[in-house]
Amino acid sequence: MTIGNSRNSISLPEPSLRRLPWYLAYVKLLRDKGVEYVSSTQISKEINVDASQIAKDLSFINIAGKTRVGYEVCSLADALEKFLGFGSQHKAVIFGVGSLGAALLQDTGLAQYGMNVIAGFDVNPAIIGTCINGKPVYDTVDFPSMQQKLDACIGILTVPVDRAQEACDDMIAGGIQAIWNFTPYRIKTPAEIVVQNTSIYAHLAVMFNRLGRNSTSK
Repeated sequence: MTIGNSRNSISLPEPSLRRLPWYLAYVKLLRDKGVEYVSSTQISKEINVDASQIAKDLSFINIAGKTRVGYEVCSLADALEKFLGFGSQHKAVIFGVGSLGAALLQDTGLAQYGMNVIAGFDVNPAIIGTCINGKPVYDTVDFPSMQQKLDACIGILTVPVDRAQEACDDMIAGGIQAIWNFTPYRIKTPAEIVVQNTSIYAHLAVMFNRLGRNSTSK
């Protein structure tokens, strides 16, 4: 199996990039079971993506299987983890330690995918100075000074909508390079800041809309 040299030198279409973690999750299951090889057809049957699309996605990052054998499972898993950045640790902080922010502080699974959440920041005196899952919660006003020690590169935004842009600006001023935005507010950032919007409410709207259409079609 051939593997590309640098994940940063490859520009991948976003739909393909979004599918790679699906492949990785399945391949890791096979690795845990001791399976040595897997074909794109086998992967296709499990995750419902066309086999030719899987082969094309993997070819974008210079991964090729062996004829009539397929992909070596361990090498494929390692290559995908390396390309996706899951094998490295990226330090992150959370702005807004409400129910969602607190849940993310307690989510130990994020570390398995390279996200090391090291602290939370909030304005609520009741939780400032406490720890959640061993992670300290600081006052938001202390972020500039704390960031000098924490040196986080990712900010997770889970504040109320009316605080989203202000919190975003505070993160960027403190040196945050990427923002994972869980609010439904579309934050404004300089071009060099990486933003990933994950609005739970937007996904709910789509799900409810589809449920409604399914109900009326019966």
